Amino acid sequence: QIQLVQSGGGLVQAGGSLRLSCAASGRTVSPYTMGWIRQVLGKEREFVAAVSWTGATAYYEDSVKGRFTITRDNAEDTVYLQMNSLNPEDTAVYYCAAALRPTMPPCPGIGADDFWGQGTQVTVSE
Repeated sequence: QIQLVQSGGGLVQAGGSLRLSCAASGRTVSPYTMGWIRQVLGKEREFVAAVSWTGATAYYEDSVKGRFTITRDNAEDTVYLQMNSLNPEDTAVYYCAAALRPTMPPCPGIGADDFWGQGTQVTVSE
């Protein structure tokens, strides 16, 4: 089992930046991938970004490429999502996900046994 606790998020104007953090605990000695998924109320969850156990591989959803950066610090068991040049379309609840797999695909958030954070609201105003 992996427990995930998120921090960060909030309200920002368009063009601004935010950083999300997700700290993992529990079975963190095993290799695991981590990622971010977002959801707008009434819509399906959308993959945002994911990073492999070593950090060597990262995937991004097309609309966030060049604006968002996912990184991880295995010494701290934490993954970060740096979000720059935010726009109102990025407004959503962002969830951290982890999967007890060292590599991708599949990205975390796909498997039935994957683990989820509590979610954090990101709101980008005009």
